[in-house]
Amino acid sequence: MLEHMILYYVHDPMCSWCWGFSPTWTRLCAQLPDTVEVNYLLGGLAPDSKEPMPKEMQEMIAGYWRRIQQHIPGTEFNFDFWQQCEPKRSTYPACRAIIAARKQQPEIEQSMIKAIQEAYYLNAKNPSDEETLISLAESLGLDKARFTTDLNAADTQQQLEKEIQFSREIGAQGFPGMIVEVDGKYEHLPLDYNDPDNILNAILRVMKR
Repeated sequence: MLEHMILYYVHDPMCSWCWGFSPTWTRLCAQLPDTVEVNYLLGGLAPDSKEPMPKEMQEMIAGYWRRIQQHIPGTEFNFDFWQQCEPKRSTYPACRAIIAARKQQPEIEQSMIKAIQEAYYLNAKNPSDEETLISLAESLGLDKARFTTDLNAADTQQQLEKEIQFSREIGAQGFPGMIVEVDGKYEHLPLDYNDPDNILNAILRVMKR
């Protein structure tokens, strides 16, 4: 039995499938052995852009939401987002917000991910907008001025680029992705969006080799 294993969770806070997977991911994490170290990696779904999202892409992503609801029963989406906001195909600001939150309080990373997801998918707020991200950081008790500075800092962008590059190096091709590191080698885990036990069993099989 392996004494230590790293589990990389490759995600983007504005990835719709990551949102659908989040309840299963939470249940999986609660069952993981203490010897499994979870590392979050930002994969960076869509680079910075201030251009409005084309109508065709809006309709395509709304279609993804409906498909996710069929594939993962119980997943909620607030479709008012498409009427109330000006969507942009830009997830890097939300990714940098995770890093900025992590800088202040490393233990708040998961709470920031959840806050961005709920703002986007349940409350029809736009995490591509800086104002939304700053408001969410304040709601979690983070220092507004420091968060705003960190959100736009060059080293925050550099950290994001580093995580994106590393996620590609270990073979991540989509989100969410789960990759374990064993003896310096990387192995992809099968995704089951509805049953954490199937993923847990795959992890345990690797650990018992």
